[in-house]
Amino acid sequence: MTAVEARPAVLGSTELAQVDALWRAANYLSAGQIYLMANPLLREPLRPDHVKPRLLGHWGTSPGLNFVYAHLNRAILTHDLNAMLVTGPGHGGPALLANTWLEGSYTEAWPEVTRDAAGMAELFKQFSFPGGVPSHVAPQVPGSIHEGGELGYSLAHAFGAAFDNPGLLVACVVGDGEAETGPLATSWHANKFLDPARDGAVLPILHLNGYKIANPTVLSRIAPAELDALLRGYGYAPIYVEGSDPETMHQAMAAALDSAIADLAVIHRHTGRPAWPMIVLRSPKGWTGPSVVDGQPVEGTWRAHQVPLAEVRHNADHLQQLEEWLLSYRPAELFDESGRPVADVTAMIPAGERRMGANPNANGGVLLRPLTLPDTAAHAVAVPAPGATAAEPTRVLGRFLRDVFALNADRANFRLFGPDETASNRLDAVYDVTGKEWQAAVEPVDEHLARDGRVLEVLSEHLCQGWLEGYLLSGRHGLFSCYEAFVHIVDSMVNQHIKWLRVHRQIPWRRPIASLNYLLTSHVWRQDHNGFSHQDPGFVDHVANKSSEVVRVYFPPDTNTLLEVAAHCLLSRDYVNVVVAGKNDTPNWLDAEQAALHCARGVSIWEWASTHPDREPDVVLACAGDAPTLEVMAAAKILRQELPELAVRVVNVVDLMRLQPESEHPHGLSDREFDALFTPDRPVIFAYHGYPWLIHRLAYRRTGHHDLHVRGYTEHGTTTTPFDMLVLNHLDRFQLVIDVIDRVPGLSATAGVLRQRMTEAQGRHRRWIRTHGEDMPEIRDWTWEG
Repeated sequence: MTAVEARPAVLGSTELAQVDALWRAANYLSAGQIYLMANPLLREPLRPDHVKPRLLGHWGTSPGLNFVYAHLNRAILTHDLNAMLVTGPGHGGPALLANTWLEGSYTEAWPEVTRDAAGMAELFKQFSFPGGVPSHVAPQVPGSIHEGGELGYSLAHAFGAAFDNPGLLVACVVGDGEAETGPLATSWHANKFLDPARDGAVLPILHLNGYKIANPTVLSRIAPAELDALLRGYGYAPIYVEGSDPETMHQAMAAALDSAIADLAVIHRHTGRPAWPMIVLRSPKGWTGPSVVDGQPVEGTWRAHQVPLAEVRHNADHLQQLEEWLLSYRPAELFDESGRPVADVTAMIPAGERRMGANPNANGGVLLRPLTLPDTAAHAVAVPAPGATAAEPTRVLGRFLRDVFALNADRANFRLFGPDETASNRLDAVYDVTGKEWQAAVEPVDEHLARDGRVLEVLSEHLCQGWLEGYLLSGRHGLFSCYEAFVHIVDSMVNQHIKWLRVHRQIPWRRPIASLNYLLTSHVWRQDHNGFSHQDPGFVDHVANKSSEVVRVYFPPDTNTLLEVAAHCLLSRDYVNVVVAGKNDTPNWLDAEQAALHCARGVSIWEWASTHPDREPDVVLACAGDAPTLEVMAAAKILRQELPELAVRVVNVVDLMRLQPESEHPHGLSDREFDALFTPDRPVIFAYHGYPWLIHRLAYRRTGHHDLHVRGYTEHGTTTTPFDMLVLNHLDRFQLVIDVIDRVPGLSATAGVLRQRMTEAQGRHRRWIRTHGEDMPEIRDWTWEG
């Protein structure tokens, strides 16, 4: 291990005093935010009414974060660094608020919080206070791309920001509690994907303060040699800073950062996979706070995690101890008569965009340049008549994405992310122009690996999601392609990103960023070969519960509509777009012009597939998703042939949120528009890609909801044939015809023979597949021929 004691002192007496003054000022402001609502500079004796009635916040991690921030400031000044900070322990919000206020970036973002005594009072009062700011490093904090409310994603976000960002240093504080999460444990491997020649650098700072909320942390309690072996095995060269004496720790941290920055300079000048420097900072939890409270040890224990003194308003001893604690930072030396930080405090603060709170990479919309997209019509498949041709939608999309890469190669601002599935999802045309970024060993049998590749594949959906989020938040564009069933792994991550975007959209100085785009393929209806474990369309249900101003869900029914949806999503801003599309041969229903019009509408009547369009329909066959669309078309054909007098309207939904009322979603249809499509009083048989109750929930307020009957996935799955998956879930064409007969008044009495034939067809199907192991020829070879 690199011993702290072996490094010489690098700070002169003036620098040492200045970095310590900055640290003390940030510690004072951090504690003040947790406790005070008045008397911010303690210019009068502290009284109970100066203290907030509800004490909220996390002190334990804050002094360590302030220590890191102060020393990064000193390193930025010394080495002229372009640096940003990702804070894994996001509950240390007081620290980031304190430091951005001290450097002035907070006041620039929020002018009402001035950099003086009045502004300090507002800074203190607003923290975790009604109408104020959250306790975490939320979007309201300048310089943040990572809230850290849910632990595990900091290092992935940091690497995402570093990709294609040469010259940028992303320092990332990893809390030792966070280090126990699965996503963070995987994120250490991100260094195998970072190209020293083209990407920026990530400097992990593992902060071992020893405790979580109520328990010790694993990495703080294992033997030092074991920890060192673990980190070196991950491909890092750890530098250790350990102790509690401020002067010794200041010298050690300054030396550690200087050493790491020197190592990074060497790494960027050489090829080959390096051992990346990192810092292991071991300091007490709640450092410089109360040592003992009510006879119990606090500093350096789990009791320092949140509020060390909990009864300040009602306990005179606690009130006195709080006052002594705050005065221990000597605020009169740190702030002048007007409450502004003095010169010794600001001496270590960089200027302009070198301040971490003002770094434009942390407000990515400032740097965002629009993608140049190829013409969708140039990639469209020929459709001489609806259903006359077929194509693999994602394979065609792969060629479109290949051209996106080529057209934006000079900007290096687009990447494709996925868990080892780019080729499986048939997007492999992108390998014509780029490879898969890879810095580890390469064997002769490997394909498409490249040190400068723009595709990122790793078998961790968490890491793909985190990389993409960091890439987007720092001003670039991307797409995440995933098997539909396994995108659930990032349910909680997308939840956090949607929350971030919802707040981000309300902050005027936060500029719009590129949307987070999902392509969910290898979907439930074509996972017949992998079986039940791979069959789950529920991610859409999860996302549909989230903020309507952020979430968009698309079910393109064929290849040309997928192209239109993809182009729209790649150009959009501040959304989470979920696109569900198949990779297998699918009939092409719409030509390029029709596809563009259909996608612009979001939902339309397919007049060419309907019968008797000049009169009110007897029944509406609606569909969303490629497999349900095929079954609706097949059912419509049967009805056209067998019940020619029946007026059937076919409605296809590509934008799922159009089903909601306009009061509930920006894309929602008005009641008049909805009724014009689906009618207010006729039976609607809706074939849906996912769980049927979502459609009921989206449309429950509609006039004709009582006439809405939805078929979809109902958790019946196995390894079987594609059509049998539909039969098992009652979504097949024969069942849809039966539903029409059962629900159109009068048909059950006159179409009994047809109903019986449909039931017999289902039985014939079951017998056939059990004998032949594949679907019946009339299913496999079916065509529309409308």
